[in-house]
Amino acid sequence: MMTREYPPEIYGGAGVHVTELTRFMRQLDDVAVDVHCMGQPRDADNVYVHGVDPALEDANGAIKTMSTGLRMADAASDVDIVHSHTWYAGLGGHLAGLLHGVPHVVTAHSLEPDRPWKREQLGGGYDVSSWSEKNAMENADAVIGVSSGMKDAILRAYPRIDASRVHVVLNGIDTSFWYPTVDLRGGAVDGGDLHGGAADSDAIAGGAADARSANAGANSSGGALGGGASGGGVVERLGIDPSRPVVAFVGRITRQKGVPHLVKAAQDFDPDIQLILCAGAPDTEEIARETEGLVDKLREMRDGVHWVTDMLPKEDIRDIYSAADIFVCPSVYEPLGIVNLEAMACNTAVVASDVGGIPEVVVDGETGTLVHYDAEDTRAFEKDLAAAVNALAQDAATTKRFAAAGLTRVKEEFTWDKIAQETVDVYKSLL
Repeated sequence: MMTREYPPEIYGGAGVHVTELTRFMRQLDDVAVDVHCMGQPRDADNVYVHGVDPALEDANGAIKTMSTGLRMADAASDVDIVHSHTWYAGLGGHLAGLLHGVPHVVTAHSLEPDRPWKREQLGGGYDVSSWSEKNAMENADAVIGVSSGMKDAILRAYPRIDASRVHVVLNGIDTSFWYPTVDLRGGAVDGGDLHGGAADSDAIAGGAADARSANAGANSSGGALGGGASGGGVVERLGIDPSRPVVAFVGRITRQKGVPHLVKAAQDFDPDIQLILCAGAPDTEEIARETEGLVDKLREMRDGVHWVTDMLPKEDIRDIYSAADIFVCPSVYEPLGIVNLEAMACNTAVVASDVGGIPEVVVDGETGTLVHYDAEDTRAFEKDLAAAVNALAQDAATTKRFAAAGLTRVKEEFTWDKIAQETVDVYKSLL
């Protein structure tokens, strides 16, 4: 397994995918997984860390990544399959396949041609990263897309790839960790009772989802939600008002994730709505300044804006998902969107853009609301995003129904043990 990200250095969905895929593949019979990654040394078995060539320490970031890939390729001997993730490891995977005479599998978590804003971050390095990805994808023995939408995008971006070489293996969620933790009627819930399987989803819906609406008055008839949480931990530290609806976002500050669109949309949220914005790790200084300015403006217009810029422990993120009445995903580009799975696993309704693979996770009108994104009319997107949030915040019955259906869907369709086996099946088809 070749990857840029691996614990404890996880920056996004690709890192989560590699971590969980590796963990669950190692639980299968007759499967051994070595991990070749970048960054700081790790004290873990069968994990090998590769650094930048010292002579290139001052080079462009893309060139430094290439040098690390060369070291990965040289080290990945005595294996049956090389599996690389993202363009960062693509060169290493391609060369390792050639060098050691083994099949190379690439998982596409995003596509450089579909992310032109990366030039703002990488400069000329964007052309290097684009070349690396193209080379790896077109020469791979198999390509895995994390959604059907991603498969279509791969074939559009790289028409030289035969469609028979492209497989769909979805991202997944670990429901032994991601489950509802906050009872909004007044305390923590027993997580052991909340992640026992899809058969328990009705009971879960009758617990956490009812708790979301318990403070709202006439919720059974679609009254306004009274979200928030009165339990301890991160939600209490943020000062969330348990009598008011809570909307949450979790993600990095990048063009891809659409954070500026969400902050602009929040200007039109109903006055009672509170926003928890867990957004940090900006890609560039430009988007960091833009986001800070928008949040400052939003705070001048309304109260209840809670911006968390620090990287929080996963347990705190789980509590925030669980405490929220609505999770918002305003991405302008999203091959699948693990954050939506995490929120759904925590029994939370979702409002999301309709881009990429998101519609394969969030079923419009069943597990959440999809909002059309048009790059030519982003103001309409922001207005529609606000309208969708406001509609759910005023309709507890629908929000409860979406949350329960989302939890069931996650447990039935997006388990890592299923995804690990499907990935191994791709390997076996090449051997």
